[in-house]
Amino acid sequence: MTQWKKNLIVLWFGQFLVMAGMTMIMPFLTLYLQSELGVTDPHKIGIWAGVIFAGNFITAFLFQPLWGKLSDRYGRKLMLLRSGFGMAIVMVLMGFATNPWHLLLLRLLNGVISGFNPASIALVSATTPKNKLGFAMGTLQSGGIAGTILGPLIGGILADSIGYRPIFYITGISIFIASLLSLFIVKEKFDRKQAATEVQMSVIDGFKKIISIPQITALFAVTLLIQFANMSPMTLIPLYIQQLSPHAANIAFLAGLVASATGISNMLASPILGKLGDRIGSEKILACCLIGSAVSFIPQALANTVWQLLIARFFLGFFLGGLVPTVNSLLAKYSPVGMTTRTYSFNSSMISLGNVIAPIAGGFFSGWIGIHGLFVTSAILMGLNGIWVWFALLHKRQPRRSANERS
Repeated sequence: MTQWKKNLIVLWFGQFLVMAGMTMIMPFLTLYLQSELGVTDPHKIGIWAGVIFAGNFITAFLFQPLWGKLSDRYGRKLMLLRSGFGMAIVMVLMGFATNPWHLLLLRLLNGVISGFNPASIALVSATTPKNKLGFAMGTLQSGGIAGTILGPLIGGILADSIGYRPIFYITGISIFIASLLSLFIVKEKFDRKQAATEVQMSVIDGFKKIISIPQITALFAVTLLIQFANMSPMTLIPLYIQQLSPHAANIAFLAGLVASATGISNMLASPILGKLGDRIGSEKILACCLIGSAVSFIPQALANTVWQLLIARFFLGFFLGGLVPTVNSLLAKYSPVGMTTRTYSFNSSMISLGNVIAPIAGGFFSGWIGIHGLFVTSAILMGLNGIWVWFALLHKRQPRRSANERS
């Protein structure tokens, strides 16, 4: 097996385990606060749960660019291992928390040292043949999506069978094993001496240079909109299902089913659309998937039954599956020479920013426009972004750089 395939397989499992670990606590976080950490007031439980969940993404948003800069200087694999082993230790420590402040501080620390996913993307981008890059990015994306889908399910099953604290230990050990596999199997050709001779920009100067490229600015906007479209209605979907089926006794199950439908189709579509992008151009796939996503939001706003909503969300996932892999492929294409990993890190910050503001914005604006309005708003924003991508990427193409320049 060629090395790039070995890298892809190992990092697929790494992405799966990291994303599963990050989402595994969602089903039992409030119960963990209540039964293990001594928070009994329902209002305080809600506040603590929101702050603790968001804490990881706030610090990740702030620190990802720094790790991206260091990755361009010292290598992607080193940053991959730093993040993997660090998160494994922090995850185990979460199982020893005795009050909400401990858990919050550990979640903040986890965000500080995170960076496994952007380092994985950058490493796969640097080691994969360019004519296979779309397929590799789509496959890698499917690992993260699979972890996101199955993480809450695994967490819920384990919470009922072994309790809350052991889940943190199991998750930490799993991430540690993924990091060990990366240490011994993943390989990267990186010349640290040459990288050390290159002038290193500050994080702010690097950001200014990166966003001066209109194609990358458009791609960052796409990333933020993907998170907004996914996350802004998520907390309100149980209430929406309750409106559609007021007499249903299994609202929580239906909400989980509707949420999983998007992830399943996303996971299925990512490798296929990534491979198609290798053949016809990632720009075309991205523009078509943005327009397709916009259209797919409309039936969600018009749904009269839970099953209509589920089908609409399932079809949305097919189009979302073509967004993240093509964004990653195009970031490799348009990023400045020697700043590929830093570009991915800024893009990862956009994901973290979306994870923080989308649920808050969704809850805030739903008071005026309702969840139907949120779906319509997402459709409009996706459509406008599709038009922007069309002009920024398809009508202002830059000359392709060589493989050596992109690495």
